[in-house]
Parts: sequence; C-alpha cells; structure tokens
Amino acid sequence: MAVLHLLGTGAAASDARRTTTMLAVENAGGVVLIDCGGDVIQRALASGIDPDAIEALIVTHEHADHAGGFALFMVRIWLLGRKRPIPVFGIEPALRQARRVLEAFNTSGWDLPEIQWRPVEHRAGAEVLRDERWTITAAPGVHSVPTIGVRVETAEGGTLAYSCDTEPTPAIVEMSRGVDLLVHEATGVFGGHTSNEGAAAVAREAGARRLILVHLPPDVHDEQLAEARGIFPHIQFGEDGGRHEF
Repeated sequence: MAVLHLLGTGAAASDARRTTTMLAVENAGGVVLIDCGGDVIQRALASGIDPDAIEALIVTHEHADHAGGFALFMVRIWLLGRKRPIPVFGIEPALRQARRVLEAFNTSGWDLPEIQWRPVEHRAGAEVLRDERWTITAAPGVHSVPTIGVRVETAEGGTLAYSCDTEPTPAIVEMSRGVDLLVHEATGVFGGHTSNEGAAAVAREAGARRLILVHLPPDVHDEQLAEARGIFPHIQFGEDGGRHEF
C-alpha cells in the first residue's frame, strides 16, 4: 500500500510539537514531497525516507510556511549526493516564489541539481504528475493568494486528497470525492482557512473514508473534535511524524 508521511502538521504559527505542514507520499519505491515551508529533508529523514527516492516536489502556493524552505531543500539534496534533476511542480505564483527564495543566495559555487520547473494550470482537474506509480491532479482552493489542493491516485487504486490552505469550497470537495484519506487544513474560522467542523463537512460531502486535520494552530486537543465528529466520525488531528496507509 501507499503511505502518507506527515512531515509537519502545523500552521504558520503553531506550538513546539509541530513544524509547518509538509507531506510526503510514498509508493513502490518513489516519493513525492508536498511543500517545503521548513526543513523538509530533515523531516523526511526523521520519517525514514531515503532522499534519493524523491521523485518530485510540489509547491502548493507562495506563502513562506509552504515555500520558504526551498533553498535549504536544494542545498540538502545536493550535499546528500543527488545528481539527477529534480522536478518542481506548482502554479506559476508558487514557482516564482521558489525561484526568488533560491535566488536570495549566492549559489555560484554550488553544483546544485538541475531544477525542472513544471507549471501546473490553476484549474480543477489539472494534471500534475503521471507515471507508473500514480496520477496526481490539482484543484484550486480559496485562500488569500492562489493555491492548489492535490489528489493522488496510486496504480494499485489507493486515493488521497490534500486540501492545502483553503476555505471550504466545491472544487476541493469534488477533488476529494470518494478518497480513502482526506488531509484537510483546520487552521480556524477566518478568511482563507477552515474550522474542524468545516473540514468534517467537506469530508462528509465528498464521501471520504477518513479525515486527518493539518495546518493546526497551537494547543489543539482531541476534545475539540466532539462537534466535528458529529458531522464526520472518522476524524483525527494529524501529528508530526505520523504514517498512514492508503
């Protein structure tokens, strides 16, 4: 089965237990990373992921807690011995931000791997990546800047959706239709984000089997899920280092 690794589960401001929300999906020896707001390679190593197995990085949007660690990501994979190119997928504003982060440093003496910039259309059903392991598509969220959620379908039939930062929106519901595992943000009730109860309603409407909440504010605890469980019972808070099959 494929595996979701929760490399980080926090919002931009969280607590000491959580770093920024970063994910990895692993299947048949390949790994795709989603976002790099922190030290994504350190978190991958802590989760037992071989950096040489990384097939691609997806950057969902331009905010610092999702793209701010891109230069460190590139330095780390280089120093760990990567020679082959690294594909980096995202909508244009996210790719521009990743470029800016890297260009802030003098890399003239570094033999970094070639970056293959792979723009993703900002529309429902846009193809991100397709190969023998999986098909990954995207859908737009509703946030303060353009953003995408992603749907992962494995060759074996497993399905996962990740909302990224968004208000509840029909495009993410449709993207998440019938998935084995929905990973949805639950930062709170304010513009561009979603509450626990809002994420539960998305999972129910989409017909998801399980729901994991990420992009969490400080001091969340299980008792806060009582109302959300009345909407969708198969719900839990994600934890850094969590491992979930799908």
